[in-house]
Amino acid sequence: MRALLSVSDKRGVVEFARELVALGCEIVSTGGTADTLRQAGVPVLPIEQVTGFPEMMDGRVKTLHPKVHGGLLARRGHAGDRAALQQHGITPIDLVAVNLYPFRDTIARPGATFEQAIEQIDIGGPAMLRSAAKNHQDVIVVVDPDDYPVVITALKAGVLTPGASPGSPGSPELRRTLAAKVFAHTAAYDAAIHGYLVRDRPGWPERITLALERRQELRYGENPHQAAALYAVDEPGIRDLEQLHGKELSFNNLLDVDAALAAVAPWSGSDRAACAIIKHTTPCGIALGQVPAEAYERALATDRTSAFGSVIAFNAGLDRAAAEAMRELFVEVVVAPAFRDDALSVLREKKNLRVIRLAADPDPPGWDYKRIRGGFLVQERSRPARAAAETEWQVVTRRSPTEAEWTDLRFAWAAVGTVKSNAILLAKREAAIGIGAGQMSRVDASFLAVHKARQQGHDPAGAVLASDAFFPFPDGVEEAARAGVRAIIQPGGSVKDAEVSAAADRHGLAMVVTGVRQFRH
Repeated sequence: MRALLSVSDKRGVVEFARELVALGCEIVSTGGTADTLRQAGVPVLPIEQVTGFPEMMDGRVKTLHPKVHGGLLARRGHAGDRAALQQHGITPIDLVAVNLYPFRDTIARPGATFEQAIEQIDIGGPAMLRSAAKNHQDVIVVVDPDDYPVVITALKAGVLTPGASPGSPGSPELRRTLAAKVFAHTAAYDAAIHGYLVRDRPGWPERITLALERRQELRYGENPHQAAALYAVDEPGIRDLEQLHGKELSFNNLLDVDAALAAVAPWSGSDRAACAIIKHTTPCGIALGQVPAEAYERALATDRTSAFGSVIAFNAGLDRAAAEAMRELFVEVVVAPAFRDDALSVLREKKNLRVIRLAADPDPPGWDYKRIRGGFLVQERSRPARAAAETEWQVVTRRSPTEAEWTDLRFAWAAVGTVKSNAILLAKREAAIGIGAGQMSRVDASFLAVHKARQQGHDPAGAVLASDAFFPFPDGVEEAARAGVRAIIQPGGSVKDAEVSAAADRHGLAMVVTGVRQFRH
């Protein structure tokens, strides 16, 4: 039995090689892997002694040779292939353990150059993996170090044997599983390279290749009759989620966690604490405070009724005071970038509460995908702060906002972008007091925001209002004015903008136009 080992990720490779040698296997290896094995006392046959050629071109060429690929692709049960092996002096290779140059790690490093990235595109590794996986009925192929123990156990048990072994119990299934894993791995690797080469280039690429890794099987989807699983792309985000406590996250929990992180993201890195309380992917409460506990109490006050069974996110690490503040409310998930030990001790008293460590990213990488039947809609991620700086905002009414109103308008504009459209948000002292979400008309959204504020005991008089899109008619402004709203921030862009600002003037309101729409469908 001959095995070829050539790995960038050297986890467990020494132990794996030792087990193979103990089973009577000859080890062929390359470069750094061969050095690692020699230093550990594992006997190694260098690849150049197999091919008759030295490694060359800084290691770009070392395994691309018929002595390697003939040994991998030869069908053991095929008379012509066996004759070719004998004619050309090629020894069959029965097992390949290869993982690839760290391309994704390289491009993730700040300051990595294009030349450095290109040199981390593996050629020989994918070629060997694909050859072995194509011939998996005869060649055992391992791409994941976590599978080394599985392979050794199967070899020792006789479940997996070198060469063609159709009669071995379980062997075809395991071989096929290992081969499928190879093609998933090389597909994801190529997708990462393709994504790197087309990113930041003008226009949309002809093809977008997504490589999704299953992170978790879920109990069910949006409803109990739907099977579901969580898959992640190879970029920062949900793959970095760390669950510290509680039962398994559900499909709907994960949707709400994503919405909650987006809601507090505008204040990531701020010296102010932000808290968002999410129900059905939209905030029912959002506020700022000096500390997390204060931000939570103010966010909860937006709508205490709707907060039952919510997902709560913070932009800052949680202390015991914040955990204690949430003690009396039934909460599905709490997510924050960090938790003090005393906070965790309080949160863990609720056995069903899910506690998640994950930071909100104010500028997440990549594109935004929305699924439609038979395809995807792909767009740039919404970054309103980038699209139009505050210096580009315009006051379109006779009255300008007061300093206090400006502070609340900035908060309301950042907050309303995470509310389902049509969205209206009322705010006072950097806290939402009424939210009208997901309405079919903007005037209804205004009415609902005022109604929700009064329902929870808030007085809309003196509040500011943010609208995620323009007012198509003055009626939404009239509704706000009747409630005592004093200042409005909205994108503008309606054919009736002049009538809308005139309505604001009639009621003595200040109105700011940002020039940027914030729809969230």
